Amino acid sequence: MHGILIIAAAVALVVVRVLIKRGRKASGAKQPSAPKRPLSPWQKKLYTVLVFTKLNTRRFFRDRLALFFGILFPLIFLFVFGGINSGSGNISFNVALLNRSDTAFAKQFAQQLDKSKTFKVNKTITSFSDAKERMTRSQVDATIVLPQGFGEVKSGAPSGQAQVYYTQNDATSGQTLTTVLDGEFKGINNKFVQAQVPLTVKGVTLSNKSLTSFDYAFAGLLGFSIIGLGIFGPINVFPELKKQGILRRLHTTPIRVWQYFLSTMFSQAMIGLISISVMFIAAISVFHLKVVGNYFEIALFVVLSIFMILGIGLAIGGWAKNERQAAPLSNIIVFPMLFLSGTFFPRFLMPEWLQKITSFLPLTPVIDGIRLLTTEGKHLVDIAPQLGLMAIWMLVVYIIAFRVFRWE
Repeated sequence: MHGILIIAAAVALVVVRVLIKRGRKASGAKQPSAPKRPLSPWQKKLYTVLVFTKLNTRRFFRDRLALFFGILFPLIFLFVFGGINSGSGNISFNVALLNRSDTAFAKQFAQQLDKSKTFKVNKTITSFSDAKERMTRSQVDATIVLPQGFGEVKSGAPSGQAQVYYTQNDATSGQTLTTVLDGEFKGINNKFVQAQVPLTVKGVTLSNKSLTSFDYAFAGLLGFSIIGLGIFGPINVFPELKKQGILRRLHTTPIRVWQYFLSTMFSQAMIGLISISVMFIAAISVFHLKVVGNYFEIALFVVLSIFMILGIGLAIGGWAKNERQAAPLSNIIVFPMLFLSGTFFPRFLMPEWLQKITSFLPLTPVIDGIRLLTTEGKHLVDIAPQLGLMAIWMLVVYIIAFRVFRWE
């Protein structure tokens, strides 16, 4: 399925090249004779948009720094957070084991503990003083001590009490480890002593499959990539173009602000589709992302998201005279969205009042919409609230962008 993404990205580039070539032929730029029918004013304006779309796209792929932050950097984040969130979820403890009993049961229990996946026994620790020092340096979570006489047979069953030592800073891990060991001993006790328990609990597995940690985090990583393309791209490019006087020279030509904005939107959308496609391919191939949504709807929503977020970048980059003005303002806007919109950790972990506030941030409907479309199989009609909020933000940010934009 992810092969479709590669084909879609390639087709997008080919279509743009074909449109530009047709526009050149229609304008007579490379034709020995004039075209039969002259271009209308709107055709000339759209042709200008296509030309600048091609120029902006070429500039991006020739800029190594832009390639790194636009494609490679989000991919690095994908592998970092993918490695964190794609674990099996099994809990393990680094422990020291001091066996002071010479009974057969104690030796057998120590061997089983060493083979367990839950406990990672540090065999280099042989004394309690060494174990205590290691615990204070957080090299081990706790120390399990099997005292003398542990495992002696009484009334036909082995008996004894294991001791778990842990520091105050590791109290949570120590208490959890104690509970795990208690469960292990209860299983052993049931083999020797059958007791009728009045109250019990039974776990039932549902047929429904829930999202994995990576499936949930992937939408946030895509949101981070869209932020990089939509905001950091323009605020880095526009001040530099103003510094070089390129925008001032463009201002002397018939090009209008809306044409320049539209060409930037098209070029960033194509670049964004390529970057997002690479992330999808890596996520599916390496981290086994389960995409249950429609790829066309996902691509369309990603394009709309880039358009909306790009408006913020156009407003900041178009207003700022230089990098010293653009960088602080972009950080003030971007970092709250990154940390409060569910980019790096789920919003449901926040207090309820904060969830209500952050639901209105521009990036929140983007991340929620991507998650609903990609991993929950929703359609565009099902995410009308997210699309409506994005439409409102798009209207607001582009009104601001047109008003504050300056060519120099």
